[in-house]
Amino acid sequence: MLRSALLLVLLALFTLSGCARLKGMFKDDDENEGVPVEQLYEKGHKSVRNGNWDNAVNNYKRLVAQYPYGNYTEQALIETAYAQYRMGNNEEAISTIDRFIRTYPTHRNTAYMYYLRGLVNSNRDTVFLQKVWSLDASRRDLATPNQAYNDFTIVTERYSNSRYAADARQRMVALRNLFARHEIETAIYYIRRGAWVAAADRAKYLLETYPQSEYQNDAIAALATAYTGLGNETLANDAKRVLQQNDPQHPYLTGDWPDYPWTVRKLNPFAGEKSALDKQKKD
Repeated sequence: MLRSALLLVLLALFTLSGCARLKGMFKDDDENEGVPVEQLYEKGHKSVRNGNWDNAVNNYKRLVAQYPYGNYTEQALIETAYAQYRMGNNEEAISTIDRFIRTYPTHRNTAYMYYLRGLVNSNRDTVFLQKVWSLDASRRDLATPNQAYNDFTIVTERYSNSRYAADARQRMVALRNLFARHEIETAIYYIRRGAWVAAADRAKYLLETYPQSEYQNDAIAALATAYTGLGNETLANDAKRVLQQNDPQHPYLTGDWPDYPWTVRKLNPFAGEKSALDKQKKD
């Protein structure tokens, strides 16, 4: 009997404690239940101004759940996507942006949402690796940077008069250079292994697809190197002559290109990546 009584007391205490915790867990939801849309929006907007992104998202989600239509809801979705982007919740930000674009395709802020999606896709998947390990984004999967390029293209073509178009163009230039670097890195990889035809093909693809990129002269140097390896001195000399005209200081012309990383460096897991292009870009 005594044992049963003790068990009942403990069970009651546990139940009361659990209820108290649950009540605390949903305290904020209870506070926001039935709050007018204007007040809910102001709470979320204040959190955005203060950089409290998580709190802003929670308030806006409550607003959208209680008031699924209206001007406040539209603005709440926009600011939710921005807050998620600032938090680094890229997948959630993309989901919110896509929802907004599907629901409000002719909204006055649709241009901004495409622009924001470009920003998110520019950082998506690779941002952690780049920041923590100093990894080169051009060597990673370029699917999301390509999507970012498409997003910025929409902004510049459909919304050319918007306030975001100029910055979108600049970001497209940076992305084109990223794509071009990916191609020249691949060409150098083939050069190092004596795959001269593959190296020449990559260099030509770079020149044709990304003309006037930051790595244009490196592509010409890769062509000269590949043609020399193939024994085609005529084409090699033509490429070298063009390179001398375009960039007389290019390290290829002094025999210092490509500048391959020291092999022992690969044994250091904390060294970050080093490209054969790094030295000349610093010079």
